[in-house]
Amino acid sequence: MRGFVPADASLISEASSDPLIPLITTVPRTADPAEALAFIDRQHARLRNGEGYSLAITVTATGAAIGQIGLWLRDLAFGRASVGYWIAPSARRQGYAAAAIDVLSSWGLALPGVHRLELYVEPWNEGSWRAAERAGYRREGLLRSWQAVGDERRDMYMYARLPGGGGSEGAGSE
Repeated sequence: MRGFVPADASLISEASSDPLIPLITTVPRTADPAEALAFIDRQHARLRNGEGYSLAITVTATGAAIGQIGLWLRDLAFGRASVGYWIAPSARRQGYAAAAIDVLSSWGLALPGVHRLELYVEPWNEGSWRAAERAGYRREGLLRSWQAVGDERRDMYMYARLPGGGGSEGAGSE
């Protein structure tokens, strides 16, 4: 993982063509080069604004960006942070999400004041919730009508990871 760089604009363009990523993230629906660079600029501003950390998920061997992961600090005053992530369609089902979730979560739980990490996944998105489980997250329940996705409210599984509550022992391919 690393900070986003201008060369990652092609990743943002690929993600914009996915039917779901632009609905649940700030990835633009059609990412021309200027919109892709604006997305990258917004990711850098998130830490300065106190929102959290937004990082590119990369392939270790090449450094190529294949997704995004964030540690969001909105609920830090309550001892909680949340994790969100996406993988470009061309890089799915290769274990990248689980590995990135595990690394970011281990680091996040070591930050002062963070006692619990949460993430939310739509029930139909088996690849995503399996990646979370491989990274040591435990499903705690179903939150009905929890989040707007596009023009409708959607149910979400709620997952949590606590200090000492899991990690790479379950990571594998998605």
